[in-house]
Amino acid sequence: MMNRVILVGRLTKDPELRFTPNGVAVATFTLAVNRSFTNQQGEREADFINCVVWRRPAENVANFLKKGSLAGVDGRVQTRSYEGQDGKRVYVTEVLAESVQFLEPKGQSSDRGDSGYSRQNDQGSPFGNQNQNQRQNQGYTKVDEDPFAGGGQIDISDDDLPF
Repeated sequence: MMNRVILVGRLTKDPELRFTPNGVAVATFTLAVNRSFTNQQGEREADFINCVVWRRPAENVANFLKKGSLAGVDGRVQTRSYEGQDGKRVYVTEVLAESVQFLEPKGQSSDRGDSGYSRQNDQGSPFGNQNQNQRQNQGYTKVDEDPFAGGGQIDISDDDLPF
């Protein structure tokens, strides 16, 4: 039997991070995933899929993703149930994420309007015009920004690592 889910979508709101009584981190978020077809009115609809991620990846999701962030989720579908406040049995289906990939550069999703779609420049690219980027970096080469070019030791704190 197989239970595998791979999703790519945007977060509908900031992830919610909580901790179990034993101190285990758990983050929940909803991913808006566009359907691959349009409806009769020619509009593209989306599915809103609840996702759960545990432990260190949960802390990373809470620290690095926010509303509008593009993320990839690899996991499995899980259904659970509990008794609601009205005494009725409530069933919940969600994706238990085993891996969450951050699919855009840090800060990229901050240039979003309320629609959740990236504002694009007049060239149609959310990453800017290549010629503009080259003009801004005149006199500055990739060697200048390579921290490994000198061959020396680099001091990195554990707090700087996303895992």
